[in-house]
Amino acid sequence: DIIRTIRDPEKPNTLEELEVVTENCVEVQEIGEDEYLVIIRFTPTVPHCSLATLIGLCLRIKLQRCLPFRHKLEIYISEGTHSTEEDINKQINDKERVAAAMENPNLREIVEQCVTEPD
Repeated sequence: DIIRTIRDPEKPNTLEELEVVTENCVEVQEIGEDEYLVIIRFTPTVPHCSLATLIGLCLRIKLQRCLPFRHKLEIYISEGTHSTEEDINKQINDKERVAAAMENPNLREIVEQCVTEPD
């Protein structure tokens, strides 16, 4: 429910409406007392989607802000759905790269627009 309302950076649709994320793409495993591993696998709309990294960043930021429990978060592009999935998976799961991206005011503004709930 948390990620279903994230908006696509290019289109007026949500990631759920575009089937970039579905309920089946979310996996939650208990890894300790009150601590969970959350794995998200998303599917870009096209295999060469230039905004796949940005979509992964939006997913990460929204979940970090909204999950009500301690968690470890892993976000991946669904296997075989993007031409540079390995590189993108590394980027969106690297804390330092994520922090650096969020320091960029332009990028931060786009992420905020995508993750902010509609009124």
